[in-house]
Amino acid sequence: MSEHREGLTGLEKLGLRVSAMINSPLAQCGRKVMIHQLDTDSDQDWETIMELLTETGGLGMTFCDDGSVILQWDAPRDDDRVIESEVELDIVRHEDEEAPF
Repeated sequence: MSEHREGLTGLEKLGLRVSAMINSPLAQCGRKVMIHQLDTDSDQDWETIMELLTETGGLGMTFCDDGSVILQWDAPRDDDRVIESEVELDIVRHEDEEAPF
């Protein structure tokens, strides 16, 4: 039997909020975002998210006096772009092939 879930946990909500802030167009353009703990975020959930972010490679974290955290990351390296373009080229090649039927 599967359990019926009654909505998102506090940790899931916090994770989605932080993810949305990081993925916002403005943050992506500047490769920088300030996140903060809301009154509704438990200390345990906040610490869990901070640990996860600390373990993320290529992410710089600056802890501010007011409790907020500034996240910064580098632009994708040229190596990353090459892999991405090779995947795109492979997809294009398969789309150009004739269907086998």
